[in-house]
Amino acid sequence: MESRIEQWGMDNAPAASHNVAGSNEDRIVKTVAWTLTVACLIAFAAAHAGGIKVYRWVDEHGGVHYGDQVPPQYATHEHDVVNSEGVVVQRTQAQKSPEALAAEEQQAAAAQEQHNRDQNLLNTYASVAEIESLRDQRLALVSDQIKVTGQFLDILNDRLGKLRARSLHFTPYSDDPKAPPMPDQVAEDLVRVGNDIQTQQQNLREKQNEEATMKAQFGGDIQRFKALKGIH
Repeated sequence: MESRIEQWGMDNAPAASHNVAGSNEDRIVKTVAWTLTVACLIAFAAAHAGGIKVYRWVDEHGGVHYGDQVPPQYATHEHDVVNSEGVVVQRTQAQKSPEALAAEEQQAAAAQEQHNRDQNLLNTYASVAEIESLRDQRLALVSDQIKVTGQFLDILNDRLGKLRARSLHFTPYSDDPKAPPMPDQVAEDLVRVGNDIQTQQQNLREKQNEEATMKAQFGGDIQRFKALKGIH
């Protein structure tokens, strides 16, 4: 259903003149468009004189429409209120989808988190040297832990090697058909030392990852601090 203003403009638009000699369709289309525009402007003036708001909206095909009310199917789309000269005096933004609102909230939260990190960085350190000093202290602690874990692994691997060598004297690992069965204690030690090695290998990997993460974090903090302070 056409709005009253749009319908008024169409009803009062003068008929387009035809060129008998040429039958130029483009000229006819332009003439009709021009007369409709003039008619709409006259309708705007009449509507505003009567205190009626004139809205402008765009349909799904890109067509521009004017009326004294926005059709329900376009009410959530962006639309404008225009004055008697067709100038926008008020704009209503399109209602955003839940996905768009969620994305905006996520962006806002990320921006706030970055702001908080920046403030903490500026409040904690007075210079790049302070950040580097703390970095070196923490990296030294992790490096020492990595060193100790590596040394412990060496001890465990040496112990496991001795246990395996000892197990060769017992069945089922010995080639001697008269070899005695492996004592329970030796079997238990083999399992326990093997498990300890796996645990310490996991600890070593975690400490190495912690070291790499710490280096990256401090590197990022230093670059961000320089950017906030304008240091090149």
